[in-house]
Order: sequence, then C-alpha cells, then structure tokens
Amino acid sequence: MLNLKIILSSTREGRKGPSIANWIYDYAVKHGEFNVELIDLQKVNLPFMDEPNHPKQQRYIHQHTRDWSAMIGPADAFIFVAPEYNYGMPATLKNAIDFLYNEWSYKPVGIVSYGGLSAGTRSAQMLKLVCNAVKMVPLTEGVNLAFFNKNINEQGIFISSELIDKSAEAMMNELHQWAPVLKAKRELAVTKS
Repeated sequence: MLNLKIILSSTREGRKGPSIANWIYDYAVKHGEFNVELIDLQKVNLPFMDEPNHPKQQRYIHQHTRDWSAMIGPADAFIFVAPEYNYGMPATLKNAIDFLYNEWSYKPVGIVSYGGLSAGTRSAQMLKLVCNAVKMVPLTEGVNLAFFNKNINEQGIFISSELIDKSAEAMMNELHQWAPVLKAKRELAVTKS
C-alpha cells in the first residue's frame, strides 16, 4: 500500500490547524488507499535551515535533518494542511521543505488550505510554486476552507459538509491516481542510475 504523509504546518500558539489536520487524516484513512501518517511541524520542531550543503547532495550534518529525511523519504504522496499568513504560506512549512530535495521529488501533493474570505488560496498558490521547485506534483484538486472557524465545534472538532467532503474526495482520488505513476517513475530512475 502507498504511504501518504499529512503535514500540519501551523506551529503558533492557539492554532486551529490540528482540528483540520485530524479531520483530513480521518478522511484519508477512511478513503482506504494509503497508509496514512500525520506529521505535526510543531512536534518536529526544525530549526531555521542550518545545513551547509545543498539538500540535493543529501550530505546532512545535523541529526534533526537526518530524522526529517527519514520521516519524509518513504512517502509516496503528501497533503499539506496550511493556513494563510499575510497572503502567503507559513514560514515553518517553507523551511521544512527547504531542508530536503530528493525526498520530495516526483511525489504528488494535495493542499488543504484555510483562512478567512480567501480560504487560504493565496497560501496554496505560493505553496504550489515551492512544490514545483523541488519537483513535487501539486494537484489542481484541493480543499479550501473559508471562515473555517465556523466548522470547528466547542470540543475543537472540525465538522465537515457535503461540499467540503466532495473536495476532499476529489483530492484523495487524484492523489491515488498520481502516486503509483510517480512511484514507478522514481523506481525507474533508480534502476537507471
């Protein structure tokens, strides 16, 4: 079975991202096509990029980078759960991506963005540019949550809707279409090298 890593990118105090990340995690598990793991960047706690060598070389000198590489490398697909901060993606997510290169390459990524009126779509667009730079394949299909607070109940649980579920289903189906194709491409590249 293919491996899907869901990455929760908000690390700030009082964040609402865990409610959304837990919802998409449960949704992905029910979808049934992936082994699913939820990674919280707050718990990973990467420092600001501190590796002297280019990530393509994979000559990591810090244990936190080697641990991050071991966490991300086995993935066949990703979902980034990303809020919008000042028209962009969280710095924590950009930093986490910048630590690695090959571990991200030729893997599909879906984005669950959230915010106010814009639903985090500007964050998602910025994130897609960064994903392209490390040779990930960002999907057109995603989940964009406007005024997301209205969907979080008093217990901190995200309550979805039919429309949100349809977006999640489309994204999951597309991830499942791309993941085996790109895995085959990665495996072919290894046999040729």
